[in-house]
Amino acid sequence: MVEELFTGENQIVSIILIAIGLLVFMAIAIVLFFYSSRKRIIKSELEKANLEIDHQKMILQSVIVTQEEERKRIAQDMHDAISSKLNVVSLNANTLTEDDITIEETNKIAISILKITNTVLESSRKIAHDLLPPILEKFGLKAALEELCEEIYETKKYESTYQLNYKENFLIPNHELHVFRIVQELINNTIKHSDATDFSLILKTEENHLSLQYEDNGKGFNLKKLKKAKGLGMSGIENRVLILNGDLHIDSKLGAGIKIYIEINSS
Repeated sequence: MVEELFTGENQIVSIILIAIGLLVFMAIAIVLFFYSSRKRIIKSELEKANLEIDHQKMILQSVIVTQEEERKRIAQDMHDAISSKLNVVSLNANTLTEDDITIEETNKIAISILKITNTVLESSRKIAHDLLPPILEKFGLKAALEELCEEIYETKKYESTYQLNYKENFLIPNHELHVFRIVQELINNTIKHSDATDFSLILKTEENHLSLQYEDNGKGFNLKKLKKAKGLGMSGIENRVLILNGDLHIDSKLGAGIKIYIEINSS
């Protein structure tokens, strides 16, 4: 009877020990599972962070390239519109110092210098306007875009239509400048590359959303070759849209013009 009792107690102890062992095993398994899961989550987050860093590096690199392209363009404009003309002024001024120059020649050279000086001043204003349009700084994006479209319309070479339903101060000034540059580049592409006769611009803001639609009736281009079409300046537009955390959609084909859709959410 006593032996059976001890045998029963041993079985109970064995069962308890086995249960404790299973609990310990399950606890270790759970700890290892959570450790492994946490490790995978951390690894995934690190990979995601690295991808975001790489993406930001690409944006930064693209912005730097765009800035360098703009600097080269400005330098070329200054050389073509100012430096070369100032060289002519310098040559004329040296001629005025010659002893045998007549009064008639002096007056002729003076008139030439005056004309060139006026041209240089006008070119300087234009370059300064391209760098930062005064109307954009003083009156905002809507007024600047109206002026830009009106300037093109007044050339009588293009039919232009525009609808600008823009809420004042919807974007911060720096972002307004990016939107202005985007439209400016689109119009430049129309003028330089498209052989178009008209273009249209629609800009509107609703709550925290801005949408921009631009199209022309030019010759269009093959979207598959877009990345190779460096002369179209599309990389600069893409970079600015990235900076604005916007979405860009391009619709174009040969002989059918181009349509650009840009969506931006205001933060």
